[in-house]
Amino acid sequence: MRNMNVAAVQMVSGPEVEENLVTAKRLIEVAVAEGAELVLLPEHFGTLGASLAARLAVYESDGDGPQQRFLSEMARTHKIYLIGGCVPIRICVSDGQDAQRARSACLVYGPDGERVARYDKIHLFKFSYGEESYDEAELIEAGDAPVTFEAPCGRTALSICYDLRFPELYRSFGDVALTVVPAAFTAVTGHAHWEVLLRARAIENQCYVLASGQGGNHPNGRETYGHSMLIDPWGHVVSCVPYGEGVAAGTVDLARIDETRGWLPALQHRRL
Repeated sequence: MRNMNVAAVQMVSGPEVEENLVTAKRLIEVAVAEGAELVLLPEHFGTLGASLAARLAVYESDGDGPQQRFLSEMARTHKIYLIGGCVPIRICVSDGQDAQRARSACLVYGPDGERVARYDKIHLFKFSYGEESYDEAELIEAGDAPVTFEAPCGRTALSICYDLRFPELYRSFGDVALTVVPAAFTAVTGHAHWEVLLRARAIENQCYVLASGQGGNHPNGRETYGHSMLIDPWGHVVSCVPYGEGVAAGTVDLARIDETRGWLPALQHRRL
């Protein structure tokens, strides 16, 4: 294992996949130019559409589709680990037909362009506040298994957005060097809870947390909070992009992890 440069890309995605992928490509290139070896794209990087029909139209079959081909190509071109915050993968029912539901899949591609991990979002967001109302379960089927993969910096854990509120998921990963959190937090929930939850996950698990958000006013009328960031194991914010497009970059420093765990060996003191 070794230290690794990482970056979180922040976007303000619209409904058109092709336009969003052009933006993602540009921001990935910025991250790579800054030395990133692992790049995280936010939840809904490919599309943040308005209507049910629009969302159904961009579902992809597992292993093929514009967003998956893009992730593979970019990873291979830049020789990086590229994590697509979520891609909606169709569910096939018993008769072989595609259902009008999907899994929200966080997909990891390695430097050779091959997929190395898939995590399906376990916790589905439901929120009602004033005129805002969301219920992911209307379109999404929940995943059922935590997922990690081996990066050069060590074991890396995958999660998506609303998962952040469930610390038992992060405990289940065990000893990890890095946890990623692609998200599209609303402005309301983000202002209240985003940073404090991210820092808590880093502090309690004594690992780096890389969080990539949507951050701005979207064509569908939604406002997202942004504040993509890298947090170290002591809970210090290493880098942050508050609002709009950008890249939050830094290094997963293994000595910093060891130092933190040496000062405060909390992970060794667990009794439950």
